[in-house]
Amino acid sequence: MTVNAVNGFLKTQQKWHNTNLNNPINVLLLNLMPTKQTTERQFLNAFNGMNQDIEFTFAYPESHTFKGTSRAAMTEAYLKFSDAAKKDYDALIITGAPVETLAFNQVDYWQEFKHIIEWSHHHVKQTLLECWAAQAGLSIEFNIEKTKLAKKTFGIYSATQIDSQSPLANGFNSHDHLLRMPQSRHTNSEQPSGVNVCASNNEIGAMILHAPQINQTYLTGHPEYEANTLKLEYERDLNKKQRILPPKNYFRSDQHIRYTWKNSSQLIYQNWLNLLH
Repeated sequence: MTVNAVNGFLKTQQKWHNTNLNNPINVLLLNLMPTKQTTERQFLNAFNGMNQDIEFTFAYPESHTFKGTSRAAMTEAYLKFSDAAKKDYDALIITGAPVETLAFNQVDYWQEFKHIIEWSHHHVKQTLLECWAAQAGLSIEFNIEKTKLAKKTFGIYSATQIDSQSPLANGFNSHDHLLRMPQSRHTNSEQPSGVNVCASNNEIGAMILHAPQINQTYLTGHPEYEANTLKLEYERDLNKKQRILPPKNYFRSDQHIRYTWKNSSQLIYQNWLNLLH
């Protein structure tokens, strides 16, 4: 099936072409990443080919000033969340954000973020939160705090434990059909209480968590990442003279990228969409 973009930089610049859809699922995506166009493309491509037609509406928190993107450009391409929130949606996705080393209350849009989480309880059927947004959501809903890691979790990690009863892990196991997910974070959430761990890794902990009582799913990584995303992040950090190891389970011995998570990502997102039914 097909994905359309209601708005966004790719649509404005005619880099994403819409087609006629049949009763699409309406998804509101709050894009907190600094790479707006790249993140749009990643999610649009990741959800293209799902079992349902999907329509993405892109929004931003108006209490935040984005570096490298003017307020005028944001308002032309995106909806302010307060405007987007005037209608209901089938689902909400909140991306990661490069603010994980800050305390939650130091994030300039923290109060608005808490309002968005509360709004989601009444205006969408399912919510998906990724990376920093997952940690923030767990803090708001379950008072689960994040901790700073001694070493960045960076690379492609496979689930070593799968909850076979969870619909979010449908189609995966720890042997033949591995659940793989890109990870890129300096923090981790404490052991959750009151949340189902659907998939985890012995080294880095939970990968997919689910709170069915509030229809929220938490991904600790970035299934939407394209093949070269971690490579670009690695080169960026090296150029900043940061001490960082190459992403794990990512480069082959000849330094070519092992793009091993694409099928996993599509199945993760399809399983999440299936919760709408």
